[in-house]
Amino acid sequence: MKDQNVTPLFDALKDYHSKKVIPFDVPGHKHGRGLKEYGDFLGNKVLEVDVNSMKCLDILSNPVSVIKEAEELLAELYGAKHSFFLVNGSSAGVQGMIMSVCKPGDKIILPRNAHKSAVNGIIMSGAIPIYITPEYNKDLGISFGITIESVKKTIAENRDAKAIFVINPTYFGASSNLKEIINIAHSSNMSVLVDEAHGSHLMFHDDLPESAIKLGADMSAISLHKTGGSLTQSSALLMNSSIIDSKYVRKILNLYQTTSASYLLMTSIDIARKNLALRGNEIMQKVLELSRYARNELNKIEGVYAFGKELENTKGVYKFDETKLVINVADLGLTGFRVYDILRDEFNIQMELGDAHNTLAIISIGDEKDQIDALINAMKDISKKYMKEAIKKVDMPIPSALKLALSPRDAFYAEKESINLSDSIGRISGESIMAYPPGIPVFTPGEVIDERVIKYIDFLKKQDTVITDLEDQTFKTIKVIKE
Repeated sequence: MKDQNVTPLFDALKDYHSKKVIPFDVPGHKHGRGLKEYGDFLGNKVLEVDVNSMKCLDILSNPVSVIKEAEELLAELYGAKHSFFLVNGSSAGVQGMIMSVCKPGDKIILPRNAHKSAVNGIIMSGAIPIYITPEYNKDLGISFGITIESVKKTIAENRDAKAIFVINPTYFGASSNLKEIINIAHSSNMSVLVDEAHGSHLMFHDDLPESAIKLGADMSAISLHKTGGSLTQSSALLMNSSIIDSKYVRKILNLYQTTSASYLLMTSIDIARKNLALRGNEIMQKVLELSRYARNELNKIEGVYAFGKELENTKGVYKFDETKLVINVADLGLTGFRVYDILRDEFNIQMELGDAHNTLAIISIGDEKDQIDALINAMKDISKKYMKEAIKKVDMPIPSALKLALSPRDAFYAEKESINLSDSIGRISGESIMAYPPGIPVFTPGEVIDERVIKYIDFLKKQDTVITDLEDQTFKTIKVIKE
């Protein structure tokens, strides 16, 4: 067993800083001297340790010393055989998993509410997506997880698939029966790849859904920056497979991950890992207590429903992650988009996202009770002010089961033409579109656009939602495959 109390990479960075090195390498700001205004705001020390790869600090693309040690500590903490530090978020990990397992033409099974990074991984690998429609809760207006029945059916119809891709948990806290999915997939000789971007904290408390690696998944991508306490963009790819070659995975990651990895990001992983190793259960106990307190108080407010573990063992929710504080506001007569904006503009509270019916708060390692109370009091004020404005509930789920006419890769590289979005029904899309967050595609390259898609995009536009990925940012035209 390794000593989880050490931070080899962070210690090496501190040692470098103590030596007052004269830099003639990059970055060009030279320990902050060329970026003084920024240093005055952030503090000079931050810029003094924004340095480049060198022998004493190791190199992420080929770690042999302190980065290697830090990755080994992280792997042991999570019960994995290998871990890989990521400085481009879990998006890099999701893409790396898919590209490590799938070659052009290989099938991969995945839920339709997978993040855009999964679609991008499919484009880059040339894989063929086989989508499973996640369970949709009409009362809450949320797509949750996938069922064992749908997994069995999809695998039976696609015995030649190389992998199944699962989300654990979803953005809204739902975990599928991952253990059973892993058993079914492995019995069919399929790898199990898990997007655990919102689950780096799961293994540190028994009241949370179990983590993918602990349950036997082959690979999982974890966003330590989301729920583990590290800096934005810092994530990790965990690997527990005896089939996939770790050296090949490193080679895949090096295809698109920078050779100038930020030591601010990587050392934050080192420190976050130490904190979780030493105090993970204590930290998560506090987070759960805050989450439960918030739910209890929010559910006393007229028109507000903060759902929780009562959803467990319903369709699409095998287990529920209580740190995802989802506030259903449909009975207020407001959309989640509107409440998201009100909380930010009137109460200076930044939520994670809003959708047609809900707004989401992520409760994590850095939250305190006074912040929770501010949210509760804000929701009380919103209920008093807006309850009288009751409107008809809008049932507007993201369209699912669109026909795939071309592989996403072929569609991405095909010759395209630009037409009015309103005229695109029946055409094959050459690009993606999504609301962000959460970054779940409404359609992807290669799918046939139908009337549901047009209606959903019109709905998003009316809600003043942040829409991304179309080249035309007015959202009047779209690139489709040229006929």
